[in-house]
Amino acid sequence: MGTPRLALHLLLLSSVLLFDALLATPAEGLVRVALKKRPVDDAQLLVALGGNAEAKGHVVALKNYHNAQYHGEIGIGTPPQNFTVIFDTGSSNLWVPSSKCFLSIACYFHASYKAKRSSTYKKNGKMVAIQYGTGAISRYVSQDNVQVGGVVVKNQDFIEATREPSITFMVAKFDGILGLGFKEISKGDVVPVWYNMVSQGLVGSPIFTFWLNRHAGEGQGGEIVFGGIDPNHHNGDHTYVPVTRKGYWQFDMGDVLIGGNSTGLCASRCAAIADSGTSLLSGPTAIITQINEKIGAPGVVSQECKAVVSQYGQRILDLLLKEIEPSKICSLVGLCTPNGTQGVRAGIRSVLDHEVGRSNDVMCHACEMAVVWMTNQLAKNQTQDLIFKYINQLCDRIPSPMGESSVDCSRLASMPDVAFSIGGKQFVLTPEQYILKIGEGDATQCISGFTAMDIPRPRGPLWFICSRWEC
Repeated sequence: MGTPRLALHLLLLSSVLLFDALLATPAEGLVRVALKKRPVDDAQLLVALGGNAEAKGHVVALKNYHNAQYHGEIGIGTPPQNFTVIFDTGSSNLWVPSSKCFLSIACYFHASYKAKRSSTYKKNGKMVAIQYGTGAISRYVSQDNVQVGGVVVKNQDFIEATREPSITFMVAKFDGILGLGFKEISKGDVVPVWYNMVSQGLVGSPIFTFWLNRHAGEGQGGEIVFGGIDPNHHNGDHTYVPVTRKGYWQFDMGDVLIGGNSTGLCASRCAAIADSGTSLLSGPTAIITQINEKIGAPGVVSQECKAVVSQYGQRILDLLLKEIEPSKICSLVGLCTPNGTQGVRAGIRSVLDHEVGRSNDVMCHACEMAVVWMTNQLAKNQTQDLIFKYINQLCDRIPSPMGESSVDCSRLASMPDVAFSIGGKQFVLTPEQYILKIGEGDATQCISGFTAMDIPRPRGPLWFICSRWEC
């Protein structure tokens, strides 16, 4: 078994992510799955999961619903029962609604699997539950043949969902999800579909690639190619980086730059996950706040942040000037509990915590952000007054806990580029690529493609690099 790799390639109008799976010895064949689409943005996004083989493949066509849901069709059973699924690199299981799903309203809005109608169905019965970011599904494992892009994966275990309590699944344009992550995160020890496609010799190379068309009304919504790469949908060379943690397609990345200027937090290293099922570009609050400030996205005024700056700001700055390791500062000022060399969020309460009326966990997080921002400003040789003025401005731009931030569409031309340092190269996103336009004419709304999510050390800081937009 080879070492998994992730390759990335960004152009002005297209983004490419390549994942080199190398799960088994290559066989002949390619599978294409067309992805169907419905409108919105201006950019094309190509996500390729696999390796460097320019070859024909088995293609599944994809549909695109408002650049929010890219989904394609598969068949389960003999004769095949058709289902529309999301091809998700952030999970590893295949699930579809069961005909025995009676108590979840969502099941009545989607196709359901009927075991009695398939001559190749085999009972398994193992109970499984999966939690997603926007909902959960549960019930039991069954086995049957699965048709993907013209090839048949035999004896594939999948989940018949009898519980879909989230409203997300009720309004979704897809019936289920086909996971393309590693087997390490598969629920119920189920072997993922992609592993079986490779082991059964159904693809010519252990590669799968996405092309997601984001031009509204121009041809099909995209495609996923199993077994190769379609050269018609990318230009130039790919940049390869190793997968650092199996499970998700996780890799190391470096600094994030706004208008060419460092944001500081990831200058040494951050982790990132390439996830075709993730909606937005999710990253540490300390960086998303800086992006919000530059693009004019309204935030939530953080009294905790302002309290930290007011009562602890001078001491934090003095410790930084004394070249105390930044990761130790918040524990030295008493806002975080020390854990080796890292500050961790505490569950205890302090005097300041009582005054602000929040947990020390929030105060610790505010301190950690302040340290990042101050360190960044000191590197630019800013004066003390300008540092505190800037930090207080950022305290007014903390991302909304609701996730999405609207911006003024007329300001797009003046917004900065945002660049990600990966594999020794900078991958630049222009405002036209990271701002989503919804609607037309005077009714057009502009939404930032960035949202905050904080994963504590040692797993974080962590970015989730999306390949689609989901409202």
